[in-house]
Amino acid sequence: MNRAAPEPRKTLDPDVVAQWLARHPDFFVGREGLLQQLKLPHPDTQGTTSLLERLVRDLRHRAEQAEWRLEQLLESARHNEAQYRRTRELVLALLEAEDNDALGQALATQMSERFHTPAVALWCPARLSDPEPHPPQPPRQVLDDHAARRLAALLDGRASRCTRLTPTDWKRLLPHAPAPDQAGSCALARLTLGEPLGYLVLASHDPDHFRASLDTLFTEYLGDVVTRLLVRLAPHE
Repeated sequence: MNRAAPEPRKTLDPDVVAQWLARHPDFFVGREGLLQQLKLPHPDTQGTTSLLERLVRDLRHRAEQAEWRLEQLLESARHNEAQYRRTRELVLALLEAEDNDALGQALATQMSERFHTPAVALWCPARLSDPEPHPPQPPRQVLDDHAARRLAALLDGRASRCTRLTPTDWKRLLPHAPAPDQAGSCALARLTLGEPLGYLVLASHDPDHFRASLDTLFTEYLGDVVTRLLVRLAPHE
């Protein structure tokens, strides 16, 4: 008589087991010994670890991740507060300027001391300057056709932009500031208030200080403030 072939060993589908355990969360109540017997692959070695040890490790890792995210949020809040305070002091100093030369000099001083930006230029049309024999004082410059074309080319159709600045461009656009031996960087903003009123240039000898990927919201905001003050302080006929 031939023996019957043994039935193939049945293997439970892991997904089915997981779904069943999810629907029966009290399965291990009274079966704590089973929990202690369960083994899982160790995340760092080739051995195994108990389920409880793995849970403790995972909880510790989650706590560390949460602590790291909290520290990141706190650091961001501290940075934003410091940025707000620097911006506030900058704007208050600009509001105290009595004429456009004082405005430009206050801008240069504040940007150097509070924002580590050693060079600033304000290119404005002659009508915003005092009549001769009082030419504008640096960082203010009278906007001519050559400078206007070069600044427009650097902006490339945008309202503001961060970009590299060659030594040649530096000498032309920031003639009052020592030029770097190699390329520097700058943030540019077009000054407008119903009509084009010039350009704001913030420059650094560090070619990565104003990286092309940087947001220009602050530069545009500063340009808006400076534009309104330039118009308000301009000489009237």
